[in-house]
Amino acid sequence: MPFGAHETMEVHEILNGNINMINHFSLYAEQCQDHNLRQMIHTHMQTAIQGYDQLVAYTHDYNAANRSMQPYSQPNIQPGQIQYGLHQPQAHIPQTQGQLNDQQIIAGMLCLHKGSAKNHIAASLECADPNVREMLTNGAVTCANQAYEVFLFMNQQGSYQVPTMEDHTAKTYLHSYQPVQQIAPQ
Repeated sequence: MPFGAHETMEVHEILNGNINMINHFSLYAEQCQDHNLRQMIHTHMQTAIQGYDQLVAYTHDYNAANRSMQPYSQPNIQPGQIQYGLHQPQAHIPQTQGQLNDQQIIAGMLCLHKGSAKNHIAASLECADPNVREMLTNGAVTCANQAYEVFLFMNQQGSYQVPTMEDHTAKTYLHSYQPVQQIAPQ
């Protein structure tokens, strides 16, 4: 059973992206100073390796479909635990030399996860093979959940601040959407 042209090219792009993510996480783990961040990097890198290996195995052998691998779970957090508002945000300036600090590492992780989630879901939409499609959609959910975990870590440190607007403005804006009125069938 051959792969289609679209899914072949999409899987190629996803595998290259996964290699890039694994390589970056390996470098980040070496340069990271914060123990908790290093643990997160190792966990995310192991998950990326598992997803990469699973997809590679299936491209080599159609019988290697592993449907038991579930997406990475979303962190268990309540909305009240997120810090909202801007509190003296730091300036963001690119560095053109030197070693990465933990803030740059965590920002890099967030960008890699967000990009990978988008790429995985877009690639899944081009797949005819149900196993490849499932692996890619699971990869999208995994990256989205890991991006959220990274965001939470940054938010708790105050490095990812969530801008807000007046409560009345937000409610007025969002409450303009109303539920569909149920119409009884005739």
